[in-house]
Amino acid sequence: MKAAVVTATGRVEIQDVETPAIKDDEVLIKVKTAGVCGSDLHVFQGTHAFRKPPVVLGHEVAGDIVKLGKNVKKFKLGDRVTVEPHLGCGVCEFCKQGLVNICNNKSAPGTAGWIGTFVEYFNAPEKTLYKLDDKVSYEEGTLIEPLAVAVHALTRASVKGRDCLVILGAGTIGLLVLVVARQMGFKTIICTDTAPFNREMSLKLGAAAALNPLSEDVIAKTRELTNGRGADLAIVAAGADGILDQASACVRKRGEIGLVAMITKKIPFYCYSVVFNEQNLYGAMTYETSDFVKATELINGGLDLSAFVTQKRSLEQSQEALEILSQKKENVIKVIVTVG
Repeated sequence: MKAAVVTATGRVEIQDVETPAIKDDEVLIKVKTAGVCGSDLHVFQGTHAFRKPPVVLGHEVAGDIVKLGKNVKKFKLGDRVTVEPHLGCGVCEFCKQGLVNICNNKSAPGTAGWIGTFVEYFNAPEKTLYKLDDKVSYEEGTLIEPLAVAVHALTRASVKGRDCLVILGAGTIGLLVLVVARQMGFKTIICTDTAPFNREMSLKLGAAAALNPLSEDVIAKTRELTNGRGADLAIVAAGADGILDQASACVRKRGEIGLVAMITKKIPFYCYSVVFNEQNLYGAMTYETSDFVKATELINGGLDLSAFVTQKRSLEQSQEALEILSQKKENVIKVIVTVG
């Protein structure tokens, strides 16, 4: 079968690889769509923390079941599915708490023993499968995975107030956080981004304000919209220098800062204001299974994310798909790779 493989920094090749053999508790999925994620971009750019070339891209996926392991009971041939793409060791303290996302020995697509999703056929254990409603497109089914990231980023917050949320970075995850925040009842949501298209998208999705951090005073506008109090919560979904300082300055006393962006370079952070204002800072790593369940329910329940898909490219055009996201020469939110 064909697979898109990062063979060196900035280079993707389409190679012939073995179709995965499935275990008794697995299914084989004919891939229809795969999403280009920021972590794929890190692999492509050579900055990923542990995935190094050569590696098959992708972990977001939707497709049809074409083969069943003998112990698979809950699914049948032809079912349209997506996959929660991580597996814990099952024995560590985190797995025992259901926190597979922070298991030290978890496996994920594109790592040893589990192929990535930029392929014609992808294997997955039955326990990771989620059925797509008939009315849900493969593209939107693929978006369940990043939507679960957004659900987790907000679910991790313990702050009770939902008067104001600031989202710093209105890329795919930031905009999905906006969508979920509206579902969760946040009243005033402020988004920032340097790209006009992303700011326009945030306004269409219900943001009260969409600010350019290079030319507008994000902190002053946040204070203005909250009568000087500050936001209850700030979600950091981008990695610019000074962004953590900005988040802290936007947030009220006893407010919270959630860090979902995987910032792979060192950035300065003057943390005194976190202490002075008794703010909480937390990280949000992918998602728990409960978050994935919630994301699936939202999509199957009719949440329309079709506007997020701004580009489609074939598997053979995977290099171009990565370059679109990397170079941002086009208006881009989500690039989907179509297979077959």
